[in-house]
Amino acid sequence: MNYKEFTGKTVEEAVENGLKELGIARENAQIRILEEGKKKLFGSVKARVEIAVKNEETIEAVEEKTQTEETQAVAVESKEATDGERAVAFLDGLFELLEITACTELVSEGNKIEINVTAGNTTSIIGKRGETLDAIQTLAGAVANIGRDDYKRVVVDCENYRETREGTLKRLAENLAAKATRLQKKIMLEPMNPYERRIIHSALSEIEGVSTQSEGKEPNRYIVVIPDNLADPDAPAISARNDRGGRNGGHNRSSRGGFNRGNDKKPYGNRGGKKPYNNRRRDGGSNEQTGGTTMKKSDFFGTFLGNSKDNQD
Repeated sequence: MNYKEFTGKTVEEAVENGLKELGIARENAQIRILEEGKKKLFGSVKARVEIAVKNEETIEAVEEKTQTEETQAVAVESKEATDGERAVAFLDGLFELLEITACTELVSEGNKIEINVTAGNTTSIIGKRGETLDAIQTLAGAVANIGRDDYKRVVVDCENYRETREGTLKRLAENLAAKATRLQKKIMLEPMNPYERRIIHSALSEIEGVSTQSEGKEPNRYIVVIPDNLADPDAPAISARNDRGGRNGGHNRSSRGGFNRGNDKKPYGNRGGKKPYNNRRRDGGSNEQTGGTTMKKSDFFGTFLGNSKDNQD
């Protein structure tokens, strides 16, 4: 190539001067910068560039490459996104609006669409018992099925939460089946979404001696575990959380030291055969008729803790 030198106050000005003089466009010129313009204390140094005209073969190659790139860009833009790709793009935009740092990945797109989400704070994606993740999955499913005649299932997972939760529900189902058989009572689980109810139904269908049925209306629909050895078919189901049956409904304060025990009617009890501390004088005496200082009832707990080893059952 034959280069010709041009000058200007700046590199851009020198290039413009050269292109104008040569009568060519920038894409048809080969430009080399020799010196950038500088300002000095006295005067300035002009910018110097060399410009050469590309030969016709080079120009044709550049034009062909540009046309190819433009064609590919148009092809990519005009390409119709798949159902899974639309769902992933939607989730990316959703997380950006919610200011959640997360990365989505389209794992598979066959009979069902599987999307995995990775986030720095998984709680913001999963939520309490997966409620937020289920909501995100519902939205992704709605976007993926736009324009479809048949519904395609979409599963959104976050760092293997679904599998972990499924294992937890299966263990819960096995424990409740054993408990229902032992107590001979129906057991009612807390409300669950359809996905989790299916896991419970499926797990208990493989266990002999119990059956399941769903009751209630969404979103408060729940499962009832029914043992085959049910003692009273008309008895209402007990809650799965009620693990204190036959234990007087919780803590039995009468079993704690310092409270009434059995038929002992004396308040706070007479521990170890000693007289109550509030009947004794501070100087060690025990004359109840004298004007000795007595302890107030408000000081009882400090007294009780101090004498807690006097009577060990």
